[in-house]
Amino acid sequence: MAPRPDAERRRRAAAALRRLRPALVGEAEQVLGRAEAVAFLARLDLWFADVHGPLDALYPGALDELVARLVRSALRAAAERPADLRETDRRREVDPRWYQDPRMVGYVAYTDRFCGTLDALPAQLDYLAELGVSYLHLMPLLRPREGENDGGYAVADYRSVDPRLGTMDDLEKVARALRDRGMSLCVDLVLNHTAREHPWAQGWLAGDPAYADFYLVFGDRTMPDAYEATIAEVFPDRAPGSFTWVPEAQGGAGGWVWTTFWAYQWDLNYANPNVFAAMLETILWLANRGIEIFRMDAVPFMWKRLGTPCMNQPEVHDLIQALHALVKLAAPATVFKAEAIVSPEDLVPYLGGHARYRPECELAYHNQLMVMLWSSLATKDARLATASLGRMRPIPPETSWATYVRCHDDIGWAVSDIDAAAVGWDGAGHRRFLNDFYAGRFPVSFARGALFQENLETGDARISGSAASLCGITDARERDDPVALELGIRRLVLLHAVTYAWGGVPLLYMGDELALGDDTRYLDDPALAQDNRWMHRPWMDPRAQARRHDPSTVEGRVFGWLRTLAHTRRELLALHAVAAPEVLDLDDPHVLGWRRRHPRSGWFVGLVNMAEHPASVDLSALGGLGELETVLASDEPRQMRDGRAHLPGLGFAWLAEA
Repeated sequence: MAPRPDAERRRRAAAALRRLRPALVGEAEQVLGRAEAVAFLARLDLWFADVHGPLDALYPGALDELVARLVRSALRAAAERPADLRETDRRREVDPRWYQDPRMVGYVAYTDRFCGTLDALPAQLDYLAELGVSYLHLMPLLRPREGENDGGYAVADYRSVDPRLGTMDDLEKVARALRDRGMSLCVDLVLNHTAREHPWAQGWLAGDPAYADFYLVFGDRTMPDAYEATIAEVFPDRAPGSFTWVPEAQGGAGGWVWTTFWAYQWDLNYANPNVFAAMLETILWLANRGIEIFRMDAVPFMWKRLGTPCMNQPEVHDLIQALHALVKLAAPATVFKAEAIVSPEDLVPYLGGHARYRPECELAYHNQLMVMLWSSLATKDARLATASLGRMRPIPPETSWATYVRCHDDIGWAVSDIDAAAVGWDGAGHRRFLNDFYAGRFPVSFARGALFQENLETGDARISGSAASLCGITDARERDDPVALELGIRRLVLLHAVTYAWGGVPLLYMGDELALGDDTRYLDDPALAQDNRWMHRPWMDPRAQARRHDPSTVEGRVFGWLRTLAHTRRELLALHAVAAPEVLDLDDPHVLGWRRRHPRSGWFVGLVNMAEHPASVDLSALGGLGELETVLASDEPRQMRDGRAHLPGLGFAWLAEA
């Protein structure tokens, strides 16, 4: 009987490790010293199969040579790792699931819009500490190309910082200041593409053999047309197609370069192992600067296959698994967060959720939860959310969601036709309704967002707008309507009450803690004016920030609630990410409910009422959990009577086993 594929892969990996390891023992002791070498080699034994197996699938030719080269890259990075980061590594190896702790609360900000420059950031850490923040994600700050740069995602140099923000030394000081406060630094790493100005791209154009085949180029339209037959356009109005004619490509003969996003962002060719090696060196170098969490940008697009959407290909998972394992060899404190805004079926594999568990990213954005929350607010109906979230596959217990209400990007309505049909709705019709509602076109809408990338032929669009604008706070303030303002605040708090208790790391987007509205100053900048996503990327308002301690103000009320959510969350072991959420089937369509159970602390139940009027649910539907007590709720009195849990309009309750 022939061995199973998995068993055969493990056998080949074990044989390869036996060939490589003896030579590495002496090398590791020489550059690391005895104790650190023992730790490195122990990690090699642990992670080698996750290095060798994917690389065997990706690059079978000269595999031993490639694996040895990459492992030695990790060894060099381990030798160069600063002493304080090695101490962080030790702590994280003792507590490898540190990112699942209920004390983890993230804050997401653009450096310039939050505090100006990197050297000013340490002075803001007291502010973040007030919010219970232990995870700071600084939006794209590696040096971008000049001019239009996709909000910083067109990187011209991975090893330097945008000079408008500071220097790499400044970033290292920020990382150190965060570690001193028990906080971790997250930075974006763009994996799929570089700016055309990047040294790799310029070397490729110049014919430097070190960069041969780093990018994908075709001499005529035959192959681009064949690929585009099955590829969806990302920015159809301003960047149609997925290829750009570059006259200087192919030694001046010209060629069609693969550009999934914008013409100045050139897709890397990961079929070339030298590209993989160069990206690994980049990650290891940045990890040694103190970055603990990498937001892996645009990962679904990393591998191309004719006749497919060129997203979520099996090789993408091999690439991330191998990168993850190699980084763990040198910098075990480091974790990956997948930026994969794809269907739920395609998303879970980025957390290693395959038929055979394979570690990839520890974290992934829970885009589906975010979309379902906004959908439920618009309809005042939680049935679609219950159906959609209840249908999702569980994630591996070693991983976590990153849950969020809002982010820097537009909102695409990931409402599947299957989920819509489950509640008797038409998927396409509901997506159109959500665009109309949040753009303020629907007669009773409270939202004041804007359509992004509207396609007049298909009717497709996405939504831009701050959380305050989409919740009705902006409209209420403009109309000086205190009743509408109260409802808007309740919506904003309710959404965060879900993301802080659903499961994983809640991410708070800068300005939402103060209910900052849309910022239209982007229209004055020609480089930004055509991209209305900048409306919900506001500048911090020091006057609003100063009002955060005044409970009579909007800022004071929202800030106070978010601080309370974070500090209550810290004390609830049931909110440890290992306790997975289970969606409840309740008897009131307006209420979304979920429960979680930690083996040491018992049950937790979350309930939120998406409607403006009161609602109640049968307590027996919670599953016979025993006596529950309210640990946090939006309103007093907290009513559980007649066998039902009563919620006021736009109210929430966190319940835990007594």
